[in-house]
Amino acid sequence: MRQIENRVILVTGGAGFIGSNLCAYLLKHNNNVVCLDNFVTGKMENIRELLDNPKFILIDGDIRNLDDCHKAVHGVDYILHQAALGSVPRSIYDPITSNEVNVSGFLNMLVAARDAKVKRFIYAASSSTYGDSDALPKVEDTIGKPLSPYAITKYVNELYADIFHRTYGLDSIGLRYFNVFGRNQDPEGAYAAVIPKFVMQLMKHDKPVINGDGNYSRDFTYIDNVIQMNVLAMLTENPEAVNTVYNTAYGDRATLNDLMASLKKYLSVFDPEIANIQPIHGLHREGDIPHSLASIDKAKKLLGYDPEFSMQQGLEKAVAWYWENLK
Repeated sequence: MRQIENRVILVTGGAGFIGSNLCAYLLKHNNNVVCLDNFVTGKMENIRELLDNPKFILIDGDIRNLDDCHKAVHGVDYILHQAALGSVPRSIYDPITSNEVNVSGFLNMLVAARDAKVKRFIYAASSSTYGDSDALPKVEDTIGKPLSPYAITKYVNELYADIFHRTYGLDSIGLRYFNVFGRNQDPEGAYAAVIPKFVMQLMKHDKPVINGDGNYSRDFTYIDNVIQMNVLAMLTENPEAVNTVYNTAYGDRATLNDLMASLKKYLSVFDPEIANIQPIHGLHREGDIPHSLASIDKAKKLLGYDPEFSMQQGLEKAVAWYWENLK
């Protein structure tokens, strides 16, 4: 894969799951990295090993504060905007805060990026934008009505990015993430993602609760594939590839029941008793999309995307990381 080197790159939400992985990768390839985070969902332990690197700058700030945004973008070549309040249930419980962070905060970052004349603004979009569209696989130009406040905020981001290009000439690329998983993903809290939450429960010999009958399916995407997409989005010089959105996924899907079976398989290598744990089936979760599968043809064609890790390959690596770091 082509690498990006010797650039100054701002990662908002850089202490979060995806952001911290991006920071570590970019530093490894000799870039100067600015991390902006307010540590509401980000964690200092995710970036602790980076703090002594002279090419790493940490700004404890909030994207809802325009002054913090302007400070963070000073002298920056590229912005990888990962800062957001994730989780469909969280947005249903508290739509106002989700909107403040995901829409008003996003707008602040666009304004700061415009004023600083950054080369490109690359942002975390979401597969939730497909809403009630039942077409499979999901193709970028065909979306439905949003099913949650979170989905609305992520769609509004795409609209704002497009307007800032048309009005101010700010180049951007949106990456619609599909169920990303991997190292540094938080297993704790009410809004924890499904994979680390299941892993932690199985490691404790608790019975995980699967929402519904377990036949909802997702395009589970390993973190290193997401890193590849962010790098390609910065590197592309193809005018046709900019100012658009891309599915960021592997291009395959598995049901929650399939996922559970795989997690038990990989965890039982470390603890054979886990193979015998049976999950509990609960109610379907409000706002969930039944099935999600990405077409990655557009990213392959325009960005040269070639995902390295399948779900199974990623799960094996992720489970080993969790066992080593969280048991």
